[in-house]
Amino acid sequence: MSLKMKKKRMYFPYLRGRQFELIALRELIENDCINSSIIPIIEPVKPTATLLKTIEAFVSRDREIAVVMNPEVGDFVDKLSGLRTENSKLANSLLDLLENCNKVIKAYIMNKESAVFLADNNDKENKLIINRDRDSLNDFLDVYDGVLPRFTLIPDDRAFKRMVPDSKVLLEDCFNKKVRNVDYLDNEDEFFTDNNIYFEEDDLVGFSDYSVVGEEFNESGFAPVAVAIHIIYFDENKALRIHHFVSDSNTGIEDPAGKFGEALEKLVEWCNRHNVQSTLGMKGFYDCYNSGKYPGLGTVKKYSIMHHLELVSDYLGGK
Repeated sequence: MSLKMKKKRMYFPYLRGRQFELIALRELIENDCINSSIIPIIEPVKPTATLLKTIEAFVSRDREIAVVMNPEVGDFVDKLSGLRTENSKLANSLLDLLENCNKVIKAYIMNKESAVFLADNNDKENKLIINRDRDSLNDFLDVYDGVLPRFTLIPDDRAFKRMVPDSKVLLEDCFNKKVRNVDYLDNEDEFFTDNNIYFEEDDLVGFSDYSVVGEEFNESGFAPVAVAIHIIYFDENKALRIHHFVSDSNTGIEDPAGKFGEALEKLVEWCNRHNVQSTLGMKGFYDCYNSGKYPGLGTVKKYSIMHHLELVSDYLGGK
């Protein structure tokens, strides 16, 4: 009697390629904090040295990373084309990795244009396809008639689950994003996802989300009235929950460092009480607490992402 091999359990964090997101990935891989169960997906915003270094960090460690070749945010394609015309070293290095490295998985958001390209592509199987809406399903089925891509990200929709026969990865936005940071005070602790528990029962090869950033993309930042820190943790059933730590002095945009300190004090007290797992990202928060340092809001988000991804990596296991 032959034994059925257990499939590898996979998580595909979907990040938009802003600097703090890229640095989060790079620091995790350089410190061996995420294993091969994690394949990040980067939808790049622009061609930068940080993007290049992040991809190189994964490749140098013989680890896979997916890059969206037709991003819907930012101006990556146009700027890369312009740099290529100028024979930029950055552009040439990026293109060499994207086109020739087998550790870089080419990802495509399915739409009319990408369907035409993929239909004519000789290597359409070795792709990661992102289906975000129902209108793209027929395009996908036309391209992948009789053959499937390596991974197919699908929404929580019965039609996709039924009509995409294999290689399915569930993509959900699990982050309940608020208009204002102060609004997180209305519900400081909430459910995040249990896809990590049940994805295999739904005949999926993995699950995907937008971490603690959310699907909505805003390229420009702003000075917040309140500072919020978002921490993922496991409940007693191993489902993922999220706790929001919000500053108290929220009457103006002054003193972001002080607001961060207020939120951070709540985080440290709560995490100590609930024995939240120590991760590289969590150590970053504790270093700030012990030193009194304010690292900037981008780094705050970076630490939260790092903590989330390391938690899931440890949960899924693997090398």
